Amino acid sequence: MFSRRDVLAGSAAAAAMTASAARGATFGNPDEPPQGAVNAKGPGNLADPGPQNPAIGNQFPSAQFPPATDVGGLPMDWASFNNAPKRVQNGGWARQVTVEDFAISKEISGVDMRLTAGGIRELHWHQAAEWAIMTYGNCRVTVLDAQGRPYAADVSAGDLWYFPAGAPHSLQGLGPDGCEFVICFDDGHANEFNTLLVSDWFAHTPPEVLAKNFGVPAETFAKIPLHNLWIFQGTVPGDLAADRAAISRNAAAPPHPFVFPLGSSQPVRQSSAGDIRVADSSNFNVSTTVAAALVTVKPGGVREMHWHPNADEWQYYLKGKARMTVFDTGPNALTMDFNAGDIGYVRRNLGHYVENVGDTDLQFIGVFRAPRYEEVSLSNWLTHTPPALVAQHLNIDVATIAKWPDNGPGIMPKS
Repeated sequence: MFSRRDVLAGSAAAAAMTASAARGATFGNPDEPPQGAVNAKGPGNLADPGPQNPAIGNQFPSAQFPPATDVGGLPMDWASFNNAPKRVQNGGWARQVTVEDFAISKEISGVDMRLTAGGIRELHWHQAAEWAIMTYGNCRVTVLDAQGRPYAADVSAGDLWYFPAGAPHSLQGLGPDGCEFVICFDDGHANEFNTLLVSDWFAHTPPEVLAKNFGVPAETFAKIPLHNLWIFQGTVPGDLAADRAAISRNAAAPPHPFVFPLGSSQPVRQSSAGDIRVADSSNFNVSTTVAAALVTVKPGGVREMHWHPNADEWQYYLKGKARMTVFDTGPNALTMDFNAGDIGYVRRNLGHYVENVGDTDLQFIGVFRAPRYEEVSLSNWLTHTPPALVAQHLNIDVATIAKWPDNGPGIMPKS
């Protein structure tokens, strides 16, 4: 049995809880029960007195105290080369992030590699296609296509290369200080530390078979290395024209180059807030399984709200400070912070934006396992939908909707 006093007290408590929950359902704070630091009113509510590492925690303010619009439990979309172990050899080093380290990244794995001047990534090939962007210095690349046509080129910061799966190739640092580059494989499981190496194959082939294959005495191979080289120090290569002449040897030239100058290419979107440059099979013809967009955002600007319908996006942050929110059904929304050397990942069709939260230019590369680059702009979609229909969805008047950008601007300036 309950007294009238008990019933009234229970009703008052329920009303208070309902009012508290209702306060969450406001502009910029939509969820119930209310969440986010804006709702933390109690003493010490935001304190974190337990063990912590400020050097790491301070890099992720959006994880420490997410915006009140974040909700649910999307998988972690941040990783970094900054804490990936380096495999160091005489001639250079490499570090990698695969799906084994970064569970969400099923379509692409990434490698950061450094070669000294003369440092050689030995002759090898992969089960997956290799796409790369130069981030520092100069490098000479060689490759042979499936029709036996050789190719050699020198690449510099901002340039790309693409080698199809199974295409044998080499990489060598040039003067004065070698190079650094980031490789993407079109398979999240691909492992740079476990590739098909020419030195391994020689060492594991009977000498008499080597003799028959190359038409020379078996003793010719008496001094081959018995362990693979992977990365090793060599001499700085000479003139590119001499190397090209040496490799031609009655072979035709491939119809399309294996390199592309993305950093100096014409932007597909450009404004005072930044620009977007794209390389895919339409302009970088050999790149049939990987497309890429190089994005630069000025301070305060934002890579507009959009999604990619044909592939997941693997991001590498080249410079600056970024904050990205990813939206999924549920609703689910996750905000994370990114700095130079970090990796982001957005699954196909998930809405997202990237905001420059630093005081210098933000630049990142988005890589897609797809033959062409595709995106859908939120503002472009809504401005090409009947205005009255949009107005009824969002309680925004038609005159305001008419002011929204209707050309998929790509980058929007600080308002």
